Amino acid sequence: MAFEVYKPRGERMEKAPVISLSKSSIVLNNVARQKLGKNKIELAFDRDTKTIRIRAVEEGGLEMRKTKVFGKGFFNYFGINKKGKFEAKYDPGENALYARIH
Repeated sequence: MAFEVYKPRGERMEKAPVISLSKSSIVLNNVARQKLGKNKIELAFDRDTKTIRIRAVEEGGLEMRKTKVFGKGFFNYFGINKKGKFEAKYDPGENALYARIH
């Protein structure tokens, strides 16, 4: 038999970084912003795997306004028309978040 352990809601699991895509912006949840630790970010996209990379940078890049980045130009450049919430994986070596938007 394969038993599954019941975990009541009172036990908190670590929350995951999540990015939300809307028509014109990218919103990072609190966990995602804390992982990056900076307000300047660089956006990149891998067309093959449909993965967005959001990396913290010292200079250049885009300015994050509170929780969001205006990404309309980014979406248009890469032909991204996906909307919704996507869980991101954090890579501490790159100080970057990776979110697949399949």
